[in-house]
Amino acid sequence: MKISYNWLKEFINTDKTPQEISIILTGTGLEVESLEKVQAIPGGLEGLVIGYVKECVDHANSDHLHVTKVDVGGPEDLQIVCGAANVAAGQKVVVAVVGTTVYPVSGEPFAIKKSKIRGEVSEGMICAEDEIGLGTSHEGIMVLDADAPVGTLAKDYFKVNDDYMYEIGLTPNRADAMSHLGTARDIAAFLKIGVTRPDVSAFKIANNNRTVEVVVENEQASPRYSGLTMTGLEVKESPKWLKERLAVIGVRSINNIVDVTNYVLHELGQPLHAFDADEIKGNKVLVKNYPEGTLFKTLDDVERKLSENDLMIGNTEEPMCIAGVFGGIASGVKASTTSIFLESAYFNSVSVRKTAKRHGLKTDASFRFERGTDPDMTVFALKRAALLIQQVAGGEVSSEIFDHYPAPVAPFAFEVSYKNIHRLIGKDIPHAEIKAIIEALDIKVVSETEETLSLQVPPYRVDVTREVDVVEEILRIYGYNNIEIPTQIRASLNNSQRAEKDTVQNQLSDLLTANGFNEILSNSLTKSAYSDNLDAAVKILNPLSSDLDVMRQTMLFSGLEAITYNQNRRAADLKFYEFGKVYSVKDDKYNEVQRFSVFLTGATTAEQWNQKPKPVSFYNLKAIVDSILERLNITGYVVEDATCKKLAYGLQYMLNGKQLVKFGAVAGEALKKVDVDKEVFYADFNFDLILTAVRKNKIVYQEVSKFPAVRRDLSMLIDKAVTFGQLKQIAQRTERKLLKEVSVFDVYEGDKLPAGKKSYALSFIIQDIEKTLTDKAIDAIMQKLIYNLGKEAGAEIRK
Repeated sequence: MKISYNWLKEFINTDKTPQEISIILTGTGLEVESLEKVQAIPGGLEGLVIGYVKECVDHANSDHLHVTKVDVGGPEDLQIVCGAANVAAGQKVVVAVVGTTVYPVSGEPFAIKKSKIRGEVSEGMICAEDEIGLGTSHEGIMVLDADAPVGTLAKDYFKVNDDYMYEIGLTPNRADAMSHLGTARDIAAFLKIGVTRPDVSAFKIANNNRTVEVVVENEQASPRYSGLTMTGLEVKESPKWLKERLAVIGVRSINNIVDVTNYVLHELGQPLHAFDADEIKGNKVLVKNYPEGTLFKTLDDVERKLSENDLMIGNTEEPMCIAGVFGGIASGVKASTTSIFLESAYFNSVSVRKTAKRHGLKTDASFRFERGTDPDMTVFALKRAALLIQQVAGGEVSSEIFDHYPAPVAPFAFEVSYKNIHRLIGKDIPHAEIKAIIEALDIKVVSETEETLSLQVPPYRVDVTREVDVVEEILRIYGYNNIEIPTQIRASLNNSQRAEKDTVQNQLSDLLTANGFNEILSNSLTKSAYSDNLDAAVKILNPLSSDLDVMRQTMLFSGLEAITYNQNRRAADLKFYEFGKVYSVKDDKYNEVQRFSVFLTGATTAEQWNQKPKPVSFYNLKAIVDSILERLNITGYVVEDATCKKLAYGLQYMLNGKQLVKFGAVAGEALKKVDVDKEVFYADFNFDLILTAVRKNKIVYQEVSKFPAVRRDLSMLIDKAVTFGQLKQIAQRTERKLLKEVSVFDVYEGDKLPAGKKSYALSFIIQDIEKTLTDKAIDAIMQKLIYNLGKEAGAEIRK
């Protein structure tokens, strides 16, 4: 955002230098990224002086050149050769002396040198207005009034004022500061002075000869719509002061009417739009939506297809303007315009943002509407613009002010306590100073007690809706640098052995990266179409688009989107992992949980000449999940079948009644939502629970046993409903000390088995770290295992 120093001073009475204002702005949160001295006229007319033509004779060697003697207030007159047809003795002119650089309207700047022109010495140049940036005419030299003082610097005669331009890095939440008035409010609050708004008391309605009917059909997208009609206007070039003021902030002059709307936009932050009243068919303005696919040609001469969600300003036959974004080519102000309908509205920020994004349009108006304008500014801005238009284009107001505002936007009302202000800022600021800052920020104190203030915040402060927001406002005006660093810091040392989040995260990253995985980072914002329960979703109040309108409730779809992106670019064999958060809301309370996800798809290894690629399977994923838990020394979890709808099949590990991880093959319905056409395996860890479990682990050194381990196998017939997890739990309860490992190495289901049965082959690793096991001890353990498996799982041992 660009702000003019001279323009700012019209709102505040201060003698602060541009550099001092820059420091104040940055200190109050409006960071000044650059401060530049700007000359309204290129070159600032430096080196140009007012001269008097004493003599003017024809050049002896030319039929169109003249040789002049010019008094520029120096000790000697200058001889200047001039080719202008209108040069004559007795004139007051603008002279560029030797050594001056002139900046023409068109072409490159050039330096004036002493030279000979067809045999005659020339010691300068008598200037035309386009040669020094004062206009566009090149019909001849500039002839000044007879009372112009000779020897006066041209920049003093033409009252060229240097200005300073601030480039401010405006954050999205500071919609209130997107104007010179808004910026001045912060400076005034800091300096504890008042703000002078433009005087509109001279506004008056001359007649009602050109009333335009206005109908607002979509009040949700246009909560307030104001307008008036002006007639008897003359569209022409803007006056010098207006063009210079806009030029400082980088706005190109178009014509006097359009320039005034731009001027008010940057002055007050209220976008305006002027329609040629003669182009309003049916003498009726409609604020409405048009059918999907309606064609509309914008000011840039591009024909666009409208969405049914685009709010438009139209007449009885056709649309005229994309509301809050861009005007139409047919209804805009042109040289022949004599009457206008001037619009000043408050549009819904979400509606404008979506429309601007849909059509790829970014304008000064949409920039402000997207972030939130002041609903109470529309009529004031209309009056201000009408007065300026009368000043530069003549005419009169020929209608009452139309103002459709069925549901006025209420101020934000809440309480703040002095205790919380002191606690959050870290300093006891006097109550009187706190109250003074609040009132200086245009926040109304409705009532107060010794402990609290009841406030009403004006609607244009869209970022101040809570107590903590007011505390931030107080702090930035009071001054961050005025909060002293404490001289004493109290802290307690804790030497407990706890696993830190970053440590655990790095351990897992090292493990997975070493196994060929790549880490991905995804946006926490996602589309509501991915949600199975929108009521529990955290919705974005002002979404950038329909694809980013909720906070994600699962890590699944962000990973699937990354898989789609890579597969579309011929990268099919993928191993991903991601650390992130998921969000939900329940009973008006927001929940934020740290998750850790793993994705596998494609082949286990790249294609090679001596073997065919083997697709990844559920067991590849299970091996990764088990290795992660083994790396973190997390044990004691219970294995169950996964109940997640997003998994076609899989397992879940439960720890102390909570789900530690769920993993398996992603269901087809979920794959379809993201256009993934290959099988994907997904694991979702509760990272918060992992951290809790890891912190309880005791790291104890244990020597590798020098006594051998023994393997025994059992083949058994069990019901199909019995899982390996159940069998493993039975075995571990049977022999807690010596049984080291239980594995399944064969599963069979077929016609040769009784109905409802399956065959499992399990292996058991048995080891005593203190002695060699005897056959008798091993047989005793196996007999107990056979008995308990038969009793608890109905297992029939096959011999």
